[in-house]
Amino acid sequence: MSTLYDFSATTLGGKPLALDCFRGKVALVVNTASKCGFTPQYEGLQDLHTRYREKGLEVLCFPCNQFGQQEPGSPTDIAMFCQRHYGVSFQMFDKIDVNGERAHPLYRWLTSEKPGFLGTPWIKWNFTKFLIGRDGRVVSRHATITKPHRLAGDIEKLL
Repeated sequence: MSTLYDFSATTLGGKPLALDCFRGKVALVVNTASKCGFTPQYEGLQDLHTRYREKGLEVLCFPCNQFGQQEPGSPTDIAMFCQRHYGVSFQMFDKIDVNGERAHPLYRWLTSEKPGFLGTPWIKWNFTKFLIGRDGRVVSRHATITKPHRLAGDIEKLL
């Protein structure tokens, strides 16, 4: 059985990062986009990061351009946008696909562990959230419409 720690991804800075470096932490994994109606959720994600990082929370964001072409920018564009508008200081990764043949292995695993509504295996839109426990296993999946602050209680229980 896989855990979060079995995967790696490329950061926005272009460096490979083994997710094993987050071993023992609680993680919130989110597919994001800069030109989406839900983009203001970056503010809530940053708030969670600020409030709980010292207690062991890591927010891990994966920009994705699969939904309405709402993340068209380069890694530099994405980083500058997130910093300028939301002061993002959590870990961001390079753009990935979350559905289909080219889906990142992490997202194939996440969606197999916690399918969506009625067991659908795919991500429906930007800002779908997966909460991962300290053991690296998926605890819960949350829809796009779930605002980050609504996860605070669940995060606190895991911390």
